[in-house]
Amino acid sequence: MAVTPAVEVRAGCGRGARAAALLMRWTLRPLIVRLPWSPPLLRLAPLLEAAAVLMVAPRGTRVARVPGLACAAEWVRGAGVPRDSRRVILYFHGGGFVACGLRTHRRMIARISGAAGMPALSVAYRMQPRVPIATSVRDCVDAYRWLLDQGYEPGDIVIAGDSAGGYFSFMTPLHAMREGLPGPAGIAALSPFTDLDIDVKVAHANAATDPFIPAPRMRDMIRVCFPGAELTDPWLSPVHADLGGLPPTLIQVGSLEVMRVDAESMAARLGAAGVPCTLQIWEGQMHVFQIFADLSREGLAAIQEIGAFARRVTARSDRPRAA
Repeated sequence: MAVTPAVEVRAGCGRGARAAALLMRWTLRPLIVRLPWSPPLLRLAPLLEAAAVLMVAPRGTRVARVPGLACAAEWVRGAGVPRDSRRVILYFHGGGFVACGLRTHRRMIARISGAAGMPALSVAYRMQPRVPIATSVRDCVDAYRWLLDQGYEPGDIVIAGDSAGGYFSFMTPLHAMREGLPGPAGIAALSPFTDLDIDVKVAHANAATDPFIPAPRMRDMIRVCFPGAELTDPWLSPVHADLGGLPPTLIQVGSLEVMRVDAESMAARLGAAGVPCTLQIWEGQMHVFQIFADLSREGLAAIQEIGAFARRVTARSDRPRAA
């Protein structure tokens, strides 16, 4: 039975968020407009992850590498998060399918872990164009399967991600359930990319207001990362998938960003499939504003909302278990 998504508008945009948006519009957006999506340039994408060594996790954060997966992964525990928690967040970073990793997102993930009171397994899935998108999906599904093999109950797991990682936060449970695995307790998607059709984003009013994503350049991302893909393929484009088996979902998106169209479309599709969904639209905020929480108090507030959601959907889990 279809349900109506809960749409919550979070009003208020502070000076820090406005300053960050202006900075992105004056610096990053012109750079993205001009730089080509060419093999030589994409080979430099890992430098962004290397530079992120300067992004220090909040005081009290504990990090431990996780062996045994085909890709890099680490446990991230925010300050005060117990080691014996049996609830867990499985997190996939964003970066346009070609960039970022464990370091770039560790600070934000640590804050989400602390807000939720549970550890996060941060997964650096292998990226395009070095591997096909199917390999990235496989890395994410394997990480979910690994948690289940470690003894975590599906009702103890919240899958989360931002931007491209938000894409994987939907594709992972869809592909996992296709393989006969149980679904997780919930999904938290931050500014998720959910629709391979770039035309709908170019035509959206936010194509002119997004502080750093030039919508037309996303066609290059599709060309490189989804070569030859059918834009409505349900196993590549989550907005076109059968979503009926998915768990309760929280979607957060900035009111200025072009990904708002994907967030709103996905919320509508989830509701049509009978999946409880809350869509939060944060006034004046840009793409994945939560990662700019050092500048934006709204980013910190949104992270607290993610933590509350994770606690709520895993509320039945109250017995300790070693991670």
